Amino acid sequence: IKLLHGSANLRPRMNLDILDQNLGCVSLTVVYSKVRNRQHLNGIGHAFAAIKEDGSVITWGQADHGGDSSSVAGKLEGGVVHVARSLAAFAAVKEDGSVITWGLRYSGGDSSSAAGKLEGGVVQLAGTAHAFAAIKEDGSVITWGGSFGGDSSSVADKIKGGVVHVARTAGAFAAVKQDGSVVTWGLRNYGGDSSSVAGKLEGGVVQLAGTAQAFAAIKEDGSVVTWGGSFGGDSSSVTDRLEWGVVQIAGTTQAFAAIRADGSVVTWGQDDFGGDSSSVADKLEGGVVQLARTAGAFAAIKEDGSVVTWGLRYSGGDSSSVAGKLEGGVVQIAGT
Repeated sequence: IKLLHGSANLRPRMNLDILDQNLGCVSLTVVYSKVRNRQHLNGIGHAFAAIKEDGSVITWGQADHGGDSSSVAGKLEGGVVHVARSLAAFAAVKEDGSVITWGLRYSGGDSSSAAGKLEGGVVQLAGTAHAFAAIKEDGSVITWGGSFGGDSSSVADKIKGGVVHVARTAGAFAAVKQDGSVVTWGLRNYGGDSSSVAGKLEGGVVQLAGTAQAFAAIKEDGSVVTWGGSFGGDSSSVTDRLEWGVVQIAGTTQAFAAIRADGSVVTWGQDDFGGDSSSVADKLEGGVVQLARTAGAFAAIKEDGSVVTWGLRYSGGDSSSVAGKLEGGVVQIAGT
């Protein structure tokens, strides 16, 4: 069971003050999921990891990309509650808050540099292409892996406490703190450098989303701040529609989509990856209540349960083959 505010997970002991939005509405979604003999399935480029009901983990696929977990098999026999991924490694959180990693060393599969800090107390994991970040119960953040965010020494003093959520691009992390401020690190052109918008990230941020190279932050007043690479980092083409009233943001690898309080949707970024929604503009003028995304396409659920899709055809942007089944009654969408 998950309780969502927009697309952000609400967790035990989270400071909810930063979610007290002045947006005209507060959106809470409860998501319940249970599949017989499988609680969770996660995949990277060439491997899968599945959590079973007893908390054990099964892996398969390319051996050195996480498909072979034999080196940590004894630690994955039970008690696992969540698995996160990088491009070629997995990290699993257990019931006691400890973390187990496997896969390519330079992609975060080797966490020995931070092992002493991962023995317990971890409540959230996020992964870039080659690094992981873990939030602990005390609000501190531990990182390991390659240069894609694995080294957080430049911001160590800012993430030693008070962090409530971490978002990621392919090469950088962004952390929201209890006071609504944002701290970033990792590759500069992947969103790791937020100096151009630093003044706007000193407080009031309530949600973060990322594409492969850019971040977008929603503030308490419903305005949106973007930074990073060309894949959504520049929102100047839709600035007037992002100045207030935004309640949710989702990102494909190269574009963002935002729901406004009136149910309309704003998109920007790489056109064919969902940044251009002109083909379905009339269907996105109002009534949208949820956004989901794949790597290259978006899907929007409307109040009447119908679904609107756009973006790359082969990434789910074309739903014409099941159009008749998406005209109503849909309550949740998830994308790979």
